Amino acid sequence: QVQLVESGGGLVQPGGSLRVSCAASGIPFSIYVMKWHRQAPGKQRELVATITNSGAATYVDSVKGRFTISRDNVNYMAYLQMNNLKPEDTAIYYCNANFAKNSYWGQGTQVTVSS
Repeated sequence: QVQLVESGGGLVQPGGSLRVSCAASGIPFSIYVMKWHRQAPGKQRELVATITNSGAATYVDSVKGRFTISRDNVNYMAYLQMNNLKPEDTAIYYCNANFAKNSYWGQGTQVTVSS
């Protein structure tokens, strides 16, 4: 059974930092491309960051220089380090694993940026 479980969301003030984590099981994690998406209230889901199985990372323009995606292929974990958070980063953050035609999603973790 494939599972992706996100954790680490919460409430943070503008300018603060959070790290969200994704624990994967039931897949050969090291071959999967891992992605973080987010969905804000009333908006479409947005791809935030991608990391390939070899560690190459890409980001949406709005988070470049503030967010860092990483992965641990030994412990089947993916991470999104978020710094200098802004109110517009408020959203549910979803972990997504992709290989060929297979695509799996976690249940999401809420990140709220507010003073």
